[in-house]
Amino acid sequence: MAEEVKLFKTWSSPFGLRIVWALELKGILYESIDEDLTNKSPLLLQYNPVYKKIPVLVHNGRPIVESLRILEYIDETWKQNPLLPEDPHKRATARFWAKFGDDKAMSSLWPILTKQGKEREEALVQATENLKFLEEELKGKRFFGGEEIGFVDIALGWLANLVLVVEEILGFKVIDKAGFPFLSEWMLEFSSVPAIKENLPLHDKMVARFRTYLAAALDK
Repeated sequence: MAEEVKLFKTWSSPFGLRIVWALELKGILYESIDEDLTNKSPLLLQYNPVYKKIPVLVHNGRPIVESLRILEYIDETWKQNPLLPEDPHKRATARFWAKFGDDKAMSSLWPILTKQGKEREEALVQATENLKFLEEELKGKRFFGGEEIGFVDIALGWLANLVLVVEEILGFKVIDKAGFPFLSEWMLEFSSVPAIKENLPLHDKMVARFRTYLAAALDK
């Protein structure tokens, strides 16, 4: 019997995009269901009653939530094109950098958009410090996973997408070749992989969405 794989997401969410990339890289057929988060569907609330968030992967009727947990589930369920290394230490290290990306790198970018003056300068310093850790981790490697895209690359893939959006809104570079030669090259390399490139949201559409988010945040 054919497997049933459904993905509840939104078109602009970097967390849902991770799951799209993983499924595409592994060649898994799935049904994509875009949610309106202002009017969440009964199915989304049924499958994720605790957090009521996307993404949710439903495999043969059973839901899995939280994007990094979903990535691990996909990798353990479908063995082709592995995302995590076999070595336990390397697996633990990959999980560390994926979590660092969410807890530190991603969270430090938003204040650059929402703050002004000295507070923005301080936010930029913090974001740069976090990005430098990732720059160091990339040294000597094509991808964070080595020669092939892996778990960390997918977890940090939002950098290749959202940073360009943030830079256009700000009017200055956050990641440039002079300060971040390895990250800059990785962003280009990652974005050129067909499974990634073909599933990136349109840049102009993302800029418009983020301008809307920013306007709402500044009105509060």
